[in-house]
Amino acid sequence: EAGAHQKVFDLLSNGLKKLPDYPELLYDRAMAAGQIGKTDILEKDLRKLIQLKPGHAHAHNALGYSFAENGTRLPEALELIEKAIKLSPGDPYIIDSLGWVHYRMGNLNKGVSYLKQAFQIKSDPEIAAHLGEALWMQGTKEDAKKVWRSTIRAYPNNEVLLNIMKKFMP
Repeated sequence: EAGAHQKVFDLLSNGLKKLPDYPELLYDRAMAAGQIGKTDILEKDLRKLIQLKPGHAHAHNALGYSFAENGTRLPEALELIEKAIKLSPGDPYIIDSLGWVHYRMGNLNKGVSYLKQAFQIKSDPEIAAHLGEALWMQGTKEDAKKVWRSTIRAYPNNEVLLNIMKKFMP
């Protein structure tokens, strides 16, 4: 939250030198790597974590989401996220990822459906950003604005939500 992603990445990398198979360190470094644009390390760490702990739903989800977010390897992203949803069916963040990958694949109605489901479980600002974008692209711009405006009141400084609102409502 403080924006010290490089420092966090370096600290976790040092920890992994001592404990190379420690699941929490692998996951956290992967997330830090994503924040500083080191997607190769993100993928390597998450694949290793999945190998060590095949039932780690968030590792499957994070890897799939990273592909979906970058608009690459979408069929693999869908496969990874579907595995995650089987491992943790009610997790709103995984449901959000499932909606996001469907949206990115052009399955707009399916994407919106999953994103609405995720948002009903947890009105998280990043879920709101995804849902709003998908609603906007679906043509229901007033619904998108309603989701964004209701969420920004609770999270007035959330960068993801602010950026998406600026993108669509300059």
